[in-house]
Amino acid sequence: MLKKLTRLLFGNTTPDDAEPTRSSAPARSVDARGTKQAANKQNKKSASSRQSARKPDRHQQSSNPRDDLRQLDLNIDVDKVTVVPREQHNISRKEISPSALKVLYRLNDAGFQAFLVGGGVRDILLGGHPKDFDISTNATPEEVRELFRNSRVIGRRFKIVHVRFGREIIEVTTFRAHHEIETEVSEGESRKHIKHLDSAHSSTGMILRDNVYGNIAEDAVRRDFTVNALYYTTNHFMILDFVNGLPDIEQRLIRMIGDPETRYREDPVRILRAIRLAAKLNFGIEKNTEEPIPRLATLLDSISSARLFDETVKLFTNGSAEKTFALLRHYKVADYLFQPTLECLQDDNDVDSKLLTLALRNTDNRLAEGKSVTPAFLYAALLWPPLQYDIRQMCGDKVPTLGQLQECAGEVIVEQLQFTAIPKRFTAMMREIWELQLRLSPRNRRSVEIAYTHPRFRAAYDFLLLREAAGEQLNGLGDWWTQFQQVDADAQHVMIDALQPAKSPRKKRRRKPRKPESAD
Repeated sequence: MLKKLTRLLFGNTTPDDAEPTRSSAPARSVDARGTKQAANKQNKKSASSRQSARKPDRHQQSSNPRDDLRQLDLNIDVDKVTVVPREQHNISRKEISPSALKVLYRLNDAGFQAFLVGGGVRDILLGGHPKDFDISTNATPEEVRELFRNSRVIGRRFKIVHVRFGREIIEVTTFRAHHEIETEVSEGESRKHIKHLDSAHSSTGMILRDNVYGNIAEDAVRRDFTVNALYYTTNHFMILDFVNGLPDIEQRLIRMIGDPETRYREDPVRILRAIRLAAKLNFGIEKNTEEPIPRLATLLDSISSARLFDETVKLFTNGSAEKTFALLRHYKVADYLFQPTLECLQDDNDVDSKLLTLALRNTDNRLAEGKSVTPAFLYAALLWPPLQYDIRQMCGDKVPTLGQLQECAGEVIVEQLQFTAIPKRFTAMMREIWELQLRLSPRNRRSVEIAYTHPRFRAAYDFLLLREAAGEQLNGLGDWWTQFQQVDADAQHVMIDALQPAKSPRKKRRRKPRKPESAD
């Protein structure tokens, strides 16, 4: 600013050759930046060419899919795997979670092999829209953890990496290999000494540690069912089938990989998975896979009650809860999950059986409509029959008091915890739903207000409607509450006033005549 003012007052005192000097400096700077940018572009091109030389082009396909497979360098016999090229299957990246694609690409760019595997591939092939995506790779859990800051390694029996993207979790597993038993643990023996081992079995054949890694072909035969052992790669967009899973999908069959009895003994939870998949996909269970299920269902006793609770939630939240429960009873598996309930179910026509069927059907309908479900409501329905049985044993035909209901509820929950470890946050909600069945009997204004403002009112109201729909005689209680919720506040006051009996006129109290005082 001072220089401009000087030039205006005294004229330009700068030599004639000074201006070109100032104007030429920016020109040299621009030339320098341009040279630097050009050099950066050349370096990027060189890096890109080196990267292209190191790994195959994802989009360029040859005429022979097996040649594309050889380029992946998987260290397998390519003649023993069924290769389905892009034009012969319906899997599109549009159907895959962007988070799963991000994990696949980053693993591939880091030089690792990475495949989409399991239910995600299976469900897309069947025309569905899966929500969960699993990835299998030759990277170890520690190497995956280094690539993703938003990940953590979980599991003791088999290490898994969870990569978290907000609420979505992508599960990444390392290729497993078949291995001989290093350590066998007897029943009742402490398992502390196998904490850092990679391989260990129990004396009954159950896998206790399974962290021996291999290649993709070995990993395929270590999976449970053929329909879950299909691999999809973003390199040339191929599907790899090592165990004839594609024919089983076409025939709609659940088939165990390997000897079914041995595989069930390795992990008895596979019994529940077979039933869950059959119900969810409306598939049949292959004859050899089906035969050992009733006979080996007793192996579920060796599974922790906490893990069985997680598995039962999966069983009843897959959209086919009603069919799942029917299959559990058919294969005699429900005896090891809900024995107290089954002991109280007489036949399919009694009120308790109908209520349970309606509750499972209601769960399926809510999931189909995109609504949420809570395990507390499911277990409140599952344990309602034994709760009613205990109440009848204590009170007969009389309506129980709140204290008696709470006592019976505690006994029923404790008994069920021996089979599935229900978390306290769910047992507390179950108790509230049951207790509100008593409080929903409107007697006066206070009882209605307490019930209507309770946080679990909606769940308890839905449960009340199920009881009426199952045939339980409640004298129109469900209709009363339905109408109460539909009318305005003034009409609600009228309904509450109608509950209170008319007051009879108060009689005057007659006082007893006082006795005259004696002369004494």
